[in-house]
Amino acid sequence: MCCAAALAVTAGVASACSSGGAPRGGDVPSAQGEAGTLLTADPIETAAALPSAESTRLVTYMSEDAAGKPIVVSGTVSVPRGPAPEGGFPVLSWAHGTSGYADVCAPSQDTADGPDHDYFAGVTAELDKWVQRGFAVVQTDYEGLGTPGGHTYMNGDSAAHTVTDIVRAARQLDGRIGDEWVVAGHSQGGQAALFTAQNAPERAPELDLQAAVSIAPGGTTLRDTVDYIRAGGPGAEAAEAFVPIILLGAEAADPEIDAEALLTDTAHPMLTATRTGCLAQIRQAETVPPEQFFRPDADLAPLTDYLARQEPGAVVPAVPTMIAQGGADAIVLPERTGELVDQLCNVAPVTYRLYAGEDHRGAVPASDADVRGFVAAAMAGEVTPDSCG
Repeated sequence: MCCAAALAVTAGVASACSSGGAPRGGDVPSAQGEAGTLLTADPIETAAALPSAESTRLVTYMSEDAAGKPIVVSGTVSVPRGPAPEGGFPVLSWAHGTSGYADVCAPSQDTADGPDHDYFAGVTAELDKWVQRGFAVVQTDYEGLGTPGGHTYMNGDSAAHTVTDIVRAARQLDGRIGDEWVVAGHSQGGQAALFTAQNAPERAPELDLQAAVSIAPGGTTLRDTVDYIRAGGPGAEAAEAFVPIILLGAEAADPEIDAEALLTDTAHPMLTATRTGCLAQIRQAETVPPEQFFRPDADLAPLTDYLARQEPGAVVPAVPTMIAQGGADAIVLPERTGELVDQLCNVAPVTYRLYAGEDHRGAVPASDADVRGFVAAAMAGEVTPDSCG
């Protein structure tokens, strides 16, 4: 009965809903309809499902890439138990952190023994609290994760499109889902949440975005990626695991960028590992001396220009925005997030919370109580705390 609710809301979805299981490669439907159109919906009981939900469905839906071209995206929709309040269930649209580049790295594909389960399991436990609080929780896989095409990793506009359009699709799936929503994300998803806070009100005026939460936001120094690796300073080799994902993501979004042409023969195996594995597998690949990573004669200007446009410091949030950061985070450094907050404070009030002793992943559960209070205040129309003074 995957289409029962969808049939009551939109025509034509019945033929798209199926029991075909997880979308992979050629199994996904062809692009059809406007952005936000629901294509398929199938109940799942895997590790990707939220335990407290009445149901979790694996969906595919229409969205757009950064250039506005139609794409098919996958994700999940989890609906609370019990009757909906007046106006429908509010929605939390979650933007996930870095998992990898290959389709198997999509959160909707998570299993108990999956390659990214150690990360997704912790996030699932936190998101399950939001279902218990009466929110429908939707999670996009982003462009190119779980569906054909390259994953445009760290492309702010594409991510914002997919984060927004899954809310539209969810409302076609279940008529109990309302139009009020909040966006929240971690790491890669923290950047996506900030771009969504800027773009979504204009992109989807029929929805009512109430607030944005960005936890340990990535992308603050993307334009410095090449110089950072070449300099070989502290942490450069550890950062190498993210660079192939950045390069392939940029290549997927910008035809002027050729990842293979930018790297030395010594570094090419890391690209191969990235195309087929997830973050854990990429980290297991043999590291390359930083000075041997990029070709000395490579034209890196198109890459650097592209990455500069993906930094979240230039966004202008249109809704109340909270940023949370772990004080012991060695991946997204607290000082960089502090600089981001200063940049955003020039254009909009921001609520900033720093959690001493928490690492990159620990910031998600550590911030839960503050995030809950912030969202409640924003949705009640109250003035949220301003950390910009």
